Amino acid sequence: MQENLSYSESQIKMARFAKAMGHPVRLLILELLSQQNCCYSGDLAEELPIARSTLSQHLKELKSAGLIQGELNPPKIKYCLNTENWELARSSFNALFAKKLCNKC
Repeated sequence: MQENLSYSESQIKMARFAKAMGHPVRLLILELLSQQNCCYSGDLAEELPIARSTLSQHLKELKSAGLIQGELNPPKIKYCLNTENWELARSSFNALFAKKLCNKC
């Protein structure tokens, strides 16, 4: 029998962020974007040893989670960290990890 659990909005957002960051390529993309002073307008496919279609799926996942944003600037798309959601993710995870989860550990 499955319990009917209620999740807070914060828990749902954190789970979405965690899922989006749950692949090493996505973490590398976030790292590359975090090193930019402004949006990255270069070709990320040249930076990463993966197929363009695979890169596209990873970018889609990060964008869907709200961790990055893209702006169409033909023939390229400029990508940036979504600073508001990135700060929300960072502060949410910091708060979670700051809690003492086990008194006997």
